[in-house]
Amino acid sequence: MRKKTAKQTPQTIAELIRIRFDEFKPAERRIANHLLVNYPMAGLVSITELSESCEVSTPTVMRTLKRIGFSSFITFQKTLKKELSKTLADPIAKHSQWATAGAPKEHILNQTADSVVSNLRDTMSQLSHEMFNEVVTLLADQKRNIYLVGGRITYSFSDYLGTHLEVIRKGVDKLPSSVSLWSHRLLDMQRNDVLVIFDVRRYETDLLNIAALAKEKGVEVILFTDQWLSPIADYATHSFPVRIEAPSGWDSGVATLFVIEALIAAVERKLWPKASKRMKELEQAYSYTGRFKQESR
Repeated sequence: MRKKTAKQTPQTIAELIRIRFDEFKPAERRIANHLLVNYPMAGLVSITELSESCEVSTPTVMRTLKRIGFSSFITFQKTLKKELSKTLADPIAKHSQWATAGAPKEHILNQTADSVVSNLRDTMSQLSHEMFNEVVTLLADQKRNIYLVGGRITYSFSDYLGTHLEVIRKGVDKLPSSVSLWSHRLLDMQRNDVLVIFDVRRYETDLLNIAALAKEKGVEVILFTDQWLSPIADYATHSFPVRIEAPSGWDSGVATLFVIEALIAAVERKLWPKASKRMKELEQAYSYTGRFKQESR
């Protein structure tokens, strides 16, 4: 099945390649696939090495690059290196970038608000309604078990989505933060189950590994990532590349949370007859155990 990714206003070379992929000729697709599978390192070698790796001529490499807007190999590599420096930025480097970039002297609340609005606008402009609906269908299919996992920072997103889904439907499993326990969950995954992964820069090897192993088992992988695309995109059938820029040493999670909450609402609506019954039973259990403070009458 062809991978589904959000409709995009391209901001990275990987996005450009994916958007123009159908226009490439067979030899050009060989180059495009090589660049994507080995992204971004495949593009940092010489043009001769790249052409030899793909078994094509150097003019074919240049024709491919021109299709995505690059007039020279030097320009292509400069753009790729600049992009790579962003994906590798640690919190200290990111803070320094903002501090020296001539950012407005206005209050941080205003800077953050502007950044969040921009991220939401750019994310919305990319989102494919068709792909979103397909993901809703997968998450609402109770014949499939749903597994969720995130990284050091993104674990909170997987936990948030999982906590809501397990109220709406059965068969939801939030993988623990301890990587050593993931192998047990991997054993339980069956063909056509769903694994939702959250991975943004700096991309985590453990998440990449579990995505690859799950894919081998026939599991549908849904990826939440950033505009630079986690390597997990190569294993995902559906990808949400959301915008995460923030005026600080950290990345913003607002746009990611926006997509999550839209998915929760859509899945609940799709499953409402069964979900409402499940919710009532859950409320009865809460009442019995005294989980929440009772309102005074």
